[in-house]
Amino acid sequence: MRFTSIDDIFQYLDGLGLFHMDLTLDRVARFAEAFGAPDFLVAHVAGTNGKGSTAAFLERLAREHGVRTGLYTSPHFLNLRERVLVDGAWLPERQWIDAANEVDKLAGDAGLTYFEFLTCLAMSAFRRAGVKLAVMEAGLGGRYDAVRAFGSDVALLTPIGLDHVQVLGPTLEYISRDKAHVIRKDGKAFSALQDDRVADVLAERAEQVGAKLVFTRPACLEVGMRGQHQRDNAGLALAAWDELAPGLGVVQDADARSRALQRAFVPGRFQVVEQYGVAWILDGAHNEPALEVLAETLQSERLEPAALVVACMRDKDIDRMAPLLRGLTSGPVHCPTLPQYERMLPGEELAACLGGAAAAAPDCRAALERASKAGSPVLICGSLYLLAEFYRFYPRHLQREAN
Repeated sequence: MRFTSIDDIFQYLDGLGLFHMDLTLDRVARFAEAFGAPDFLVAHVAGTNGKGSTAAFLERLAREHGVRTGLYTSPHFLNLRERVLVDGAWLPERQWIDAANEVDKLAGDAGLTYFEFLTCLAMSAFRRAGVKLAVMEAGLGGRYDAVRAFGSDVALLTPIGLDHVQVLGPTLEYISRDKAHVIRKDGKAFSALQDDRVADVLAERAEQVGAKLVFTRPACLEVGMRGQHQRDNAGLALAAWDELAPGLGVVQDADARSRALQRAFVPGRFQVVEQYGVAWILDGAHNEPALEVLAETLQSERLEPAALVVACMRDKDIDRMAPLLRGLTSGPVHCPTLPQYERMLPGEELAACLGGAAAAAPDCRAALERASKAGSPVLICGSLYLLAEFYRFYPRHLQREAN
């Protein structure tokens, strides 16, 4: 037995490297073959933006109907255990240890990456916990996403846009072709409304593999998370749920559907919280399409940020993002340096890219203090890792009251 404590697991994963990638399915396929076919249904959620929210809606729909659920998402904010949930709750440490040791045993010397190891661990933990539906969020793309090695009963595709172009390709068509591989042969897939170029690629993939592909519409029910885009995500989740429910032996309940859409919650998705008399808008928008949606949501909610706190990863297209970021506020812009994340742009570099009222801050705490002096609300966006720093200071906001 390699792992005797959860700290052993965390240290091992740290050694693998959070951002290390090696695009192939061979390593996970080796584990999957030894693991065997899952004895639960699998929903694979891929796309560029909205994956976490869509996964949360689908998981909550199942849970409100009495189905035991597993939910696998990324990244985490404060603790790795956030990524693997059963019935919406963290797994006990013992279950993490048992699952990690099963992965170690079955994968052998396959050399799983950080994300691959966690994906295999989640599958092991879900089988051990007796879940009936596992909602699995894809990582970077689709073609080589680790979940594909296990198969899926339904695929969900959220809006696809330009992001991770260095890995997935320079155009929407390239990126769409990669993500379209979550559509399985003779499978069932649902997609949010897409750019015509994306829709054509998805339809072509579905035709090639004989899959059923349905483009969904926004939910007509009230949703608990703010913004029109969340109605789009909820509509996608509802369509997939209607496909999955019969196989789970579920009788649909209108009240359960309504409760699910109102109770589903993901931190940092246009989340408005109050701290020390200041309203903070926390949003994980970190690419051009997401920033456009953020601007639309601010307008529809009639919110005008008095200041902006922003950080950005080096691999983002900052030239295209800069005008969108500058347009989010007429007030000051504070760019903290976050040295603990090696892929993050230093505050000085980001401020120089943004120009105008943008200024560097030595760290997140200083940026928050300076921004709070401008008034309320203050918008924080640009990176989920920046939001993680806010939650590190104020962890109670990772939960929504009465959720």
